Amino acid sequence: MLSQLVYVSLRDDSCTDDEIRNILAACQRNNGKYGVTGVLLYSSRKFVQYIEGEDRQLMALYDKIKADPRHKNPVMITLAPIAERAFPSWQMGSRTFEEGELDFATPMTANEKALFRDILNGAPQSGNQALALLQKLFR
Repeated sequence: MLSQLVYVSLRDDSCTDDEIRNILAACQRNNGKYGVTGVLLYSSRKFVQYIEGEDRQLMALYDKIKADPRHKNPVMITLAPIAERAFPSWQMGSRTFEEGELDFATPMTANEKALFRDILNGAPQSGNQALALLQKLFR
C-alpha cells in the first residue's frame, strides 16, 4: 500500500552541513531503488522529513533513520495511506529553515505557522494536514 510517513527529530551537534549533503546524496542515490520519494526540511537543530512509498519500505527506512547517530529522538508525526505521490520525481528534495523565523518564500497563514510549530514540537498530525503544509513549503 502506498503510504506517507512524517517524522521530526533533533539534529545532533556533530551533524555538520557536510553530513547533510551526505544524507541528501545517499537519499538521491538509494531511494529510487526502494521506490521512496520525499522531502527533508532541516535547521541547525531539527529535521522534518516526509517520505512516501510502500508502507513496508517506509517502516524499514524509518528503522534505519531511528538508528542514525546524526540525529536523536525521532518522533513519528503521521503514517497514513495515500492515493498518489505528492513528490513523485523527488528522490529527496530539501530546504533549510530557521526555527525562530518561519520565513519561507511561500506565504503562510497564522494557522499554517501554528501547524508547523506543532510539527516541530512532535505533535501528531493528520496525514493530510502535514502533507498539505509540506507541499506548500516546497512549491
